[in-house]
Amino acid sequence: MSEASQISNSLVKNLSYKLQSSWKTLVVGIPYIWLFIFFLVPFFIVLKISFAESLIASPPFSSLFQWAEDGALQIRVLFDNFAYLWEDELYITTYINSVKVAFISTLICLIIGYPMAYAIVRSSPTKKNILLMLIILPFWTSFLLRVYAWMGLLADQGTINNLLIWLGIIDQPIRMLYTQFAVYLGIVYSYLPFMILPLYANMEKLDITLHEAAADLGAKPITTFLTVTLPMTMPGIIAGSLLVFIPATGEYVIPDLLGGGNSLMIGKVLYNEFNNNHDWPVASAVAIALLIVLVAPMMLYQHIQSKESES
Repeated sequence: MSEASQISNSLVKNLSYKLQSSWKTLVVGIPYIWLFIFFLVPFFIVLKISFAESLIASPPFSSLFQWAEDGALQIRVLFDNFAYLWEDELYITTYINSVKVAFISTLICLIIGYPMAYAIVRSSPTKKNILLMLIILPFWTSFLLRVYAWMGLLADQGTINNLLIWLGIIDQPIRMLYTQFAVYLGIVYSYLPFMILPLYANMEKLDITLHEAAADLGAKPITTFLTVTLPMTMPGIIAGSLLVFIPATGEYVIPDLLGGGNSLMIGKVLYNEFNNNHDWPVASAVAIALLIVLVAPMMLYQHIQSKESES
């Protein structure tokens, strides 16, 4: 092979390597750009407002950067909004109630969703596709419309009460709407698919021969479940729990429509601060504190997962 051919092949290889490297950089960079524009930038805007002072103006908060009389640039940061969250018992009670409702709802979704996901995995291919379609089907309808439908079902003169009276089970309507029960029912109904789908994806990868091996060694079904199935499906449990717990904590529509004023959650407090009180700095502080509450368990989970992968 001539020297010119060797140089040409070398240039082609270098060019191909650079194109592949540039393509990989572009593919990896697009998600980071997306997160920067639609997460970090809004986050820093809300963070900036949380350190401002509430004003009767437009916008209704003070500027972070101000010019002094001598022409020097000053940065005015106030921590009073975060201190106010600890001083007012309303916010602490609301945070605790939001976490409690989200935790119980996540637990109920797990109890219902785990056997459903396992049943779908063990079904035949035809039934599996039909069951998965039924799980995804509610997403084809507006979320707000589905919540309004539950209002009609749970009302004192709604479908459920009328059916129970017609069957002779009850003599007078049972109060279900505008109760804590309605809030739990709405959250579980709305977020149950977010629990089932990660569990299904995880269970689909399970090796069924491990169950057969455990049975051959004399393990009972409950022992096989606790020692084989449950540990291997733990990533799906954690992923599904996070997908339910995080949005349920900041839920606004379901507690407002199904719970009325009887279930105060942090989403409702945020709405009131922004729209009714027009106190954007306090509302931003509430949002930042909520973000910290939600991000902390996620970071802990990622840390534990990375430690396990290293070991």
